[in-house]
Amino acid sequence: MERYTNSTNTLLVVALLVCIVAIAILSYALATAQGKVVYITRNVTRNVTVYKNVTTPSGPNVMGYNITSQILVPATSYSDSPVVTANESFGHRLTGIDSPFNASALSIINNAPDSYYETAGEMYLNHSLANNVGTTPSKLPLFILNGKPTVIYLGSITCVYCGENRWAMALALSRFGNFSNIFIGYSSFGDADLPTIYWAPAHYNESATVAGDFYNSNYINFLAIEDGNPITGGFDLNPISTMQQRVNATGNLAYEDAMDYVISTQGFQGTPFTIWGAYEVPGADAVVFGDAPPSNSTLQMSQWTHGELLSQLADPNDQFAWSEYAAADFYVAMVCQTLNNTAPVCSLPAIQKIETSAGL
Repeated sequence: MERYTNSTNTLLVVALLVCIVAIAILSYALATAQGKVVYITRNVTRNVTVYKNVTTPSGPNVMGYNITSQILVPATSYSDSPVVTANESFGHRLTGIDSPFNASALSIINNAPDSYYETAGEMYLNHSLANNVGTTPSKLPLFILNGKPTVIYLGSITCVYCGENRWAMALALSRFGNFSNIFIGYSSFGDADLPTIYWAPAHYNESATVAGDFYNSNYINFLAIEDGNPITGGFDLNPISTMQQRVNATGNLAYEDAMDYVISTQGFQGTPFTIWGAYEVPGADAVVFGDAPPSNSTLQMSQWTHGELLSQLADPNDQFAWSEYAAADFYVAMVCQTLNNTAPVCSLPAIQKIETSAGL
């Protein structure tokens, strides 16, 4: 029988270590090739799906995410940004800012009948809308959070296009879940003083970034990030690096990764910027500021109160309301395509036609 000498044993140990390292490297390579990489950060294990060589019009090598995290719940009020109770004039309004919608107003968003979406969608398809509605989105890898695809929003309270776009967004999101809170808001004085909604109360007197919302869905997540500067000025957007620093300061994994994801697309050029499941929309998906396309610096919508605007959405009979529902249809179609049309709203014929016409 051959005996192993000490030198032989040493060689065997070295060889065994080399094999272990080789196996580890091979396992990592195989995992990466399959798109699954597991790593530890801040005592949180993240399963991140890495999409190799993904090229979109927005930029190359966009990474998808598959993470588990609590979702940030924002404050419902701030002592430095109190609700304004005085009735102020158009163009300089803060009336009711940061106050929550009452139950009837919230119900108009949450409980709009599907028939409104169907009618508006057919109006878009047969070219009977006066306003410009529609977009051409870019496809991206998914941001999966807690097992569900995600809608990500990056906007600004000072931005007039964000102000208009949030109405269509809220109508779209309500098809997959509901809001327990929405807040009265405006675009800045220098950007039309437009009546809008805020996903959470804003620090409207200072430069700040607010993350969070009050949305719940069995189908999707909604991660809202709202940048802001004093609303009495004009449109003023902080650098995206500043927004990222402020979001990272929350210590919330979902929002930190959402900012990383937005930046990785290389598509952000301004607000609003949204991602609807598998689709990126770098801008508003419609231009809806009244019953006709805007022709001058005075926007019809800026002369409406929140109550007047909500009454039109509750009982649509004009171009504005139908256009908002049609704009919502585009967002709905993107989510439906992402969900493989599994949500009830996805069965609407107009939604299915828009999925096809938009090339989703």
